[in-house]
Amino acid sequence: MKHLDPSSLSLRDLFRIEAEEQTKALTDALLALEKDPCQGDMLECCMRAAHSLKGAARIVGVHPAVTVAHAMEDLFVLAQGGRVRLAPAQIDLLLSGVDLLSALAAQGEGENGFDEDIWQTDADRFAAALTATPAAPVDEDRVPEEVSVPGQVAIVPAVPEILPETPAAVSPERLLPERAGEAGDRALRVSAENLNRLLDMAGESLVETRRLAPLEQSLLRLKRMHHQAAAALDALQAALPVNMLDERAASALEEARRRLFDCRRQLSGGLDELEASNHRTTNLAHRLYNQALMVRMRPFGDGMGAFPRMVRDIARELGKQVRFEILGERTQVDRDILEKLDAPLGHLLRNALDHGMESPEERRAAGKPAEGFIRVEASHQAGALQINVSDDGRGIDLDAIRRTIIARGLAAQDTVARLSEAELLEFLFLPGFTMKSDVTEISGRGVGLDIVQDMIRQVRGRVRIISRHGEGTRFRLELPLTLSVVRALLVDIGGEPYAFPFAHIAGAMKVPANQVRTLEGRQHILIDGAAVGLVGAHQVLGCAAPEGVPEELCVVLLGAGEHMFALVVDGFTGGRELVVQPLDPRLGKIKDISAASLTEDGAPLLIIDVEDMLRSLEKLAATDRLAPVGREIGAQSGARRKRVLVVDDSFTVRELQRKLLDHHGYDVEVAVDGMDGWNALRQGGFDLVVSDIDMPRMDGIELVRRIRHDPVLKALPVMILSYKDREEDRLRGLEVGADYYLTKGSFQNDALIDAVIDLIGEGAA
Repeated sequence: MKHLDPSSLSLRDLFRIEAEEQTKALTDALLALEKDPCQGDMLECCMRAAHSLKGAARIVGVHPAVTVAHAMEDLFVLAQGGRVRLAPAQIDLLLSGVDLLSALAAQGEGENGFDEDIWQTDADRFAAALTATPAAPVDEDRVPEEVSVPGQVAIVPAVPEILPETPAAVSPERLLPERAGEAGDRALRVSAENLNRLLDMAGESLVETRRLAPLEQSLLRLKRMHHQAAAALDALQAALPVNMLDERAASALEEARRRLFDCRRQLSGGLDELEASNHRTTNLAHRLYNQALMVRMRPFGDGMGAFPRMVRDIARELGKQVRFEILGERTQVDRDILEKLDAPLGHLLRNALDHGMESPEERRAAGKPAEGFIRVEASHQAGALQINVSDDGRGIDLDAIRRTIIARGLAAQDTVARLSEAELLEFLFLPGFTMKSDVTEISGRGVGLDIVQDMIRQVRGRVRIISRHGEGTRFRLELPLTLSVVRALLVDIGGEPYAFPFAHIAGAMKVPANQVRTLEGRQHILIDGAAVGLVGAHQVLGCAAPEGVPEELCVVLLGAGEHMFALVVDGFTGGRELVVQPLDPRLGKIKDISAASLTEDGAPLLIIDVEDMLRSLEKLAATDRLAPVGREIGAQSGARRKRVLVVDDSFTVRELQRKLLDHHGYDVEVAVDGMDGWNALRQGGFDLVVSDIDMPRMDGIELVRRIRHDPVLKALPVMILSYKDREEDRLRGLEVGADYYLTKGSFQNDALIDAVIDLIGEGAA
């Protein structure tokens, strides 16, 4: 922790800062002592931390904390002197004392903030329990304080003398913790808002410097034009007969040549100066941005402080032996990203302990050591932050996932049998998906991995699972280094600029049009021997496609494996670093778009949400509505078919309705929940909505309510199709504005089609 100005803080604030630092030091040292109780340096660390907390608590008058810290300090001094050896029961009790000190530091002041009598009772009870807890027998053959250095004589430090500390002997500055190496490292308290504004301005200055490049290019063209003008003037003079020019004309021609030469010299000098200024400005802007970015950066280890204790406590509760490792603690991470990592990493670690790690008996039976390991590792890879959470547990049972999918009705048995390993693992990220049959305090509620994926998507990252049954599992989180700037590929689509973040695309290339093949009515190109579906970006974004097919197609590759698509754009503009500008929250989630930015000339552009676009592409492919590249969307289909939007979170129900409606001549698009349906509706062009009620993110009732309150969509026919068949449910659906209410448990195919015909007429023949 860095130095703060104590004049701006109350004594309670100072104590809270002191306690936060010292309790972390106590926790780390106690976890180390649990593995080896005779580590002299760890005992010294614990003793000094408890001593510091005792003095700080005495100054601010938190007497229960004085009692707790004093009892802990006495035990550490005895352990340092070799008179006791800390036993596991004492480590447990000492850790509970750390929790008690943290709770005391968090208490407020005033009548309602801190009841000293109640806390003093808890403190006395802790001190008595610590004194009564038996210590482990001392190993006479081992000197606890021995610190050996290879090639040097072992040194046994003396037990430090503990002097009483009075409030008069310690200044308020004493309460602020210090670390070695921070002497003279001054710091100011800066709000997060001001820090973000500083980085945004630094990022904007970095982008602004690129505006000089087009000006420099235009001046270079002007210089070439001057040279051509001078050459033309010389050619004119040479073409004229000598006796044709009188003295006055010859003088005027010479004056024109002299002035043109002066212009060229002046332009060359200005161009050289501009080039040097551009170089200096760009260099300064990069340095400014990098320095501002470093201010936002924090070591990865700063966000990992609570996890060793959490892993240790859960492992003991489950009766498992686990070695927890954190690698890459000094890896620099954006402050905002580090704060968002707390919940996802906590879920992954709890899952690894409860789902992945076997009991010691299971591990021995499988030929593994009784103690397993869980590792969290952070590193910078290819301009991105990569975090791996791995274990050597039982791995993920793919057959168990298949059984769970079928049991929950998420897909038919024949469909599940055809799913690849990557597709099966994706089900783990669904809300409410769990393979635990019982619910405990640790897991089994079906929450966790969906939260992990949601967080990763919020910061424009991605997560992958790599698992081997019986050997272990690794979750790989790939995140941007910062959220304020993104490196992206700029493309042109329908005369407008768009940006694809480099971290989310598989590649970009130009493909000759004669290499496009058609298979079963769908266009594709070959990438490394595999057929990749070809889709026009105009169809996905809903803009007009150009006439004809160019000789060479500009293609952006999205997705991976069997889910890869080749998106055709009008042209490549190049790679850029863009300052990310969030969209106005009043716009809600815009389909296929994540944020905005500005080009070098100040024109706005949209940044593509690649994950969202992949879902759009998969829906187009699933509904057989991929238009051939080079034709106007819908031109090949003749008369316009009436469009129906089916909104349902059940894959089976969606497919049943899609096939049924498509068979009767309707153009069907599907949405996986109410929010997805609402985003699709705002693109326009639908004649009917068929929606379920119970769905994640936004239910059917709220979707109907939004439709009826929207001035553009309020007249759109809506049908509710739900499992709920109670009269009050039907009335509720009709009251919010639904035109029809059918139940899934009783409707027949003809009933659904008859209702659709009644609302919007028959489909195309």
